[in-house]
Amino acid sequence: MATLFSRTAARFAAQAVRPKSTPIRPAQLSQFARLSSTQAEQPRLRIGSLAPNFQAQTTHGDIDFHTYISDSWAILFSHPADFTPVCTTELGAFSRLKPEFDTRGVKLLALSADPLTSHEKWIADINETQDTSMSFPIIADPERKVAWLYDMLTEEDALKKDIAFTIRAVFVIDPSKKIRLTMLYPASTGRNTAEVLRVVDSLQLGDKKGVATPVDWVEGGDVIVPPSVTTADARKKFGDVREVKPYLRYTRV
Repeated sequence: MATLFSRTAARFAAQAVRPKSTPIRPAQLSQFARLSSTQAEQPRLRIGSLAPNFQAQTTHGDIDFHTYISDSWAILFSHPADFTPVCTTELGAFSRLKPEFDTRGVKLLALSADPLTSHEKWIADINETQDTSMSFPIIADPERKVAWLYDMLTEEDALKKDIAFTIRAVFVIDPSKKIRLTMLYPASTGRNTAEVLRVVDSLQLGDKKGVATPVDWVEGGDVIVPPSVTTADARKKFGDVREVKPYLRYTRV
């Protein structure tokens, strides 16, 4: 009986690991082993997590990411490849908005999964077609090392045998090197650079004044008093407070 039970349990365990409907072929084993190893080493990139440090080549020379951030805010954003149309428009838009990010103490750092020689030629195209002059660095990541570290991949591409395709990821990182916001877009969808600037304004205002921002908030609009602050204390701190509900209160800062 014990032998029969052991054989039955072993059979069910094998089926649980490798269902008959989706057998693992020998050619896949090395790929799965590589992914398992990579995923085990990959940090969990949650809001509030320390942004993983890395060293990389960029169009402005070699950098250490944490040293590059220094005591500033930073935006790390990725692109699938050089000479792709959506990416070209995005980098042009970020370049034109760079003075706005500068006034907020934010450093821009792009990534594209191609080598430096390609980046340098691509920048000329960006400047020409987008009427700008790029002045922030682009990371060269042909081996997808930073892409893997920051999980800038789709599920489909992560399981391919070929080298992975990089998605459009955005990480807003504060001066303490903590991740404060993430955005993930498919390769086919261009980002809204004004939204990236808006969330930086929201995060910095929240840190400075201890408030939250409502839907579609833009600089100068009403802000929300957090539930942790009483209305009486909010009026002492902010002056006028408009109470819609005990938990929903607006003010201006």
